Amino acid sequence: MHARQQTPVRKQDPRTGETYLEVADCGHRLLSSPLLNKGTAFTLAEREELGLMGLLPPHPRSIELQVEHIMADNRSRPDDLERYIHLMALLDRNETLFYRSVLDNVEELLPIVYTPTVGHACQRFNRIFRRGRGLYISDVELGRVDRVLENWPVEEVDLIVVTDGERILGLGDLGANGMGITIGKLALYIVGAGVSPWKVLPVCLDVGTNNQQLLEDPMYLGLTKARERGERYDALVEEFMMAVKKRWPDCLVQFEDFANLNSFRLLDRYRERVLCFNDDIQGTGSVVYAGIVASERLTGTSVRDHRVVMVGGGSAGIGISRQIVAGMVEAGLDEKTARERIWMLDSKGLITTSRPQLRRTEKLEFARTDESIPMFTPLLEVIRAIKPTILIGGSGQPGLFSEEVIRAAAEGVERPLVFALSNPTSKSECRPKDVYSWTDGRALCAVGSPFPSFEYEGRSIVPGQGNNFYIFPGAGIGALAARARWLPDTVFLAAAEALAALVPDEAFARGTLYPSLREIRRVSREVALATGRAVMKEGLSPLESDAELVRRLDAMIWEPEYLPYRLKAR
Repeated sequence: MHARQQTPVRKQDPRTGETYLEVADCGHRLLSSPLLNKGTAFTLAEREELGLMGLLPPHPRSIELQVEHIMADNRSRPDDLERYIHLMALLDRNETLFYRSVLDNVEELLPIVYTPTVGHACQRFNRIFRRGRGLYISDVELGRVDRVLENWPVEEVDLIVVTDGERILGLGDLGANGMGITIGKLALYIVGAGVSPWKVLPVCLDVGTNNQQLLEDPMYLGLTKARERGERYDALVEEFMMAVKKRWPDCLVQFEDFANLNSFRLLDRYRERVLCFNDDIQGTGSVVYAGIVASERLTGTSVRDHRVVMVGGGSAGIGISRQIVAGMVEAGLDEKTARERIWMLDSKGLITTSRPQLRRTEKLEFARTDESIPMFTPLLEVIRAIKPTILIGGSGQPGLFSEEVIRAAAEGVERPLVFALSNPTSKSECRPKDVYSWTDGRALCAVGSPFPSFEYEGRSIVPGQGNNFYIFPGAGIGALAARARWLPDTVFLAAAEALAALVPDEAFARGTLYPSLREIRRVSREVALATGRAVMKEGLSPLESDAELVRRLDAMIWEPEYLPYRLKAR
C-alpha cells in the first residue's frame, strides 16, 4: 500500500488570526511537490522553518512577479508547441503558479493549454513526454484495475477525465497520446471553475491503436497492437468504472473523445450507475444551444421557430441536435415537430430513413422520413431547399462552408447563425472573416477554435468561440456541489440557459454570442448553480436548500494563491 497524500487543510492561528497551510514535508521533498512548491515565493521565515535555506536564490518573489516572469519567458518561445512544453514544465514543478498564470492570461494561454495547440501536442505526445501524469490503464491490467487505482497516491478524487484516445479532437486515433487531452481538460476545470488540483485524475484507457504511423513509431509509448473491440474492451471499461465507484463513490467521470462507436453506448450504459457525462455530446450541445438562446435578443427569433442544418452525424452533431430538440420542446413544440426542424447531413449527404445500411440508432433519430428532399442530397442543395436560419458544422472538413454555401444560407434570412465548430483551427468549416464578408456583416458566427480578430466596416470583430469551456467546468463542479446521483439532459439545458443569460448585449456588436473568457470564473459559478438547482429539481440530490448548495459550492472553489506554510509537528 502506498503512502497517501492528504489534501492540505487550511488552519487559522488562534492568536493572530492568520490562515495558513500545515505541511508535513520540508527541504527538497517540499520543492519537488508540484502541488506544494512555491519556488522563489517562499518567504525568508518559511525557508528557515521548512529547511529551504540555501536551496533557493536569496531574494523572494511575489506570485505577481513570478507570473510576469513566466509570461515573458513564454512569449519568447519560437512557436505554440514550444509554449505548450514550457507551460507543462511549469505545471510539473509549481501547479499554483501554472494556474495563476493561465487564469490571469486566459485569453492568451487557453489556445496554448487547450485547442488548438493541445491537438498538435497530442500528435507529438510521445516525443515531448517528460513526466508521467495521471494513470494509464491498459487491457494488460484487465482483472487488476482496482490495484492500478490503488497506485494513485492522493486519497480523495472528485473528478476524473478519461479517454481511450480513439477520436482526439478532429485528429482521429492517437492511442495513448490522447492522455494530453485529459490533462488539458482538467487544467480547464481548475482554471475555469476552481476545482481543486488535489482532487482530479486524468486517465487514459490504452486498448491499442489503429493508427499505423504510431504502431510503426519506435518512440510510441502505448500498446503496439490493433485497437481492442467487443467483449474485452467492454470488460476493461466496466472494471474501470466499477473500481472508480468503489474507491471514490461520489466521483464525477467525464468521458472525453471516445469515437462514435462507443461514446453513446457508454454514456447510456453508465449514466445512471456512476456519476458521469460525455462532454462531446452533452457539453457541446449545451454551449451551442446557449448561443442560440442568446441570439434571440438580437434576432427576435425564438428557438422553436428556427430551421437547422446540422452537418456532422457524430457525437457532437447528435448531441447538439438533441439539445436543440429539448429546447424546442421546452419552448412549446412536441418532440416530433422539433425533430422535423433539423436536417442532418453526414459525409454522404442528407440522412433519410430510406438510406440503406443506416444502422446507428443515434443517426436514425434525425433521419428525414419525408421524401421531399432525396437521400444523399448534398449540403448546398439542402440549404437552397429549406432556407435554414442556423447552419452548424461538426464535420471535421476544413473549408466545407464555402462562399456559395454561406451566401445560400444567408439568402432570405436577416440574421443567419453560423456555427463552425470543428477543431483544431485547421479543421474549421470556414473562417469568421469570410462569413462576415459573404453575408454583408449580417451573420452571427461562432467557431470551435480561436481565430484572430479583424476589422469589418470600421468595427472590430472578435470571433466568438463556442467553446465547451463555458459549460463543463461549471456543470462539473455544480454536480459535485449538489452531490448529484446522475445527470439527466435537462441539467445541461439549465446550464445553457444560465450561460445565455450572461451574454452582454454589447457582445453582439463585437460579433460574439458568448461572454468574455476573462469572465470565466463568474460564468462557471452561475452555470454551477444552475446545474445544482436542476439536479435538486429532478430529485437527484440529497441537498435540501439552495443555501446549502451555495455553501457547498463556495467551499469547493480553489484559488491559485500562496498561503503561508507551517511545518507539522512531528
